[in-house]
Amino acid sequence: MCRVVDLQQAVLAKNDAAADALRAALTARGTAVVNLLSSPGSGKTALLERELTLARERGLSVAALTADLATENDATRLARSGVPVRQVLTDGLCHLEAAMLGRYLDGWLPDDARLLFVENVGNLVCPASYDLGETLRVVLASVTEGEDKPLKYPTAFGLAQLVVVTKTDIAQAVDFDEAAFRENVQRVNPGVEMVLTSARADEGVGVLLDRALAVAEGAAPHRPVMARPEHGHGHGHTHAHEHAHPHAHEHAHDHGDHHGRPHDHDMAQTR
Repeated sequence: MCRVVDLQQAVLAKNDAAADALRAALTARGTAVVNLLSSPGSGKTALLERELTLARERGLSVAALTADLATENDATRLARSGVPVRQVLTDGLCHLEAAMLGRYLDGWLPDDARLLFVENVGNLVCPASYDLGETLRVVLASVTEGEDKPLKYPTAFGLAQLVVVTKTDIAQAVDFDEAAFRENVQRVNPGVEMVLTSARADEGVGVLLDRALAVAEGAAPHRPVMARPEHGHGHGHTHAHEHAHPHAHEHAHDHGDHHGRPHDHDMAQTR
């Protein structure tokens, strides 16, 4: 067990170093990264498509990178927004890592991109422990997932700097208890903002974009109590090694080389 834990810490420490370097490089060029985490089927792709479309309509330079185990479906949907989109196929890897993200941004991310939205692999366990060099970490959950979701996944919700509830147009039909969900969010992450959204009903659309822009312009994001101490980072990114899942086994985590490199596909160019 000690060997596994030691290796886990080494893997996360290596990722943290890569995340710090990536964050510094992107901050220097004026790009803020929004890391989106959720379970599969939460509706984050639908909401992100609306946010990207709104950004383009406002004349904002944004881009999106979406990760999936096996399909390019999400990138195809996001490309309808008209902003630059890139798909990463992880070949079974359940999360993105900072070094991997950096490789896919190199030579692709538009020079004037103000915001980069990263749609992480649909999973509330693996991605929670990996800092991607983000400026803002957002966790999404749909009204269909149950009010106890934050308690079941305390690391994911506990490290969130913004919590977004999706599919509120069907909240009544599924007996969603907003007060109970909100209480559970606050139990694991006191003070974090919770936003209610429905991409279908156009409820709350634009709030995610506004919050991301505010942080990009220097507003301090929420700092979760679970976060480890900052080491001079401007936006208070979150480490939680003590809460990290024990999935860092003895196989190499440089998965891009293990499988040849995860496939990627550019779905849209700047318009």
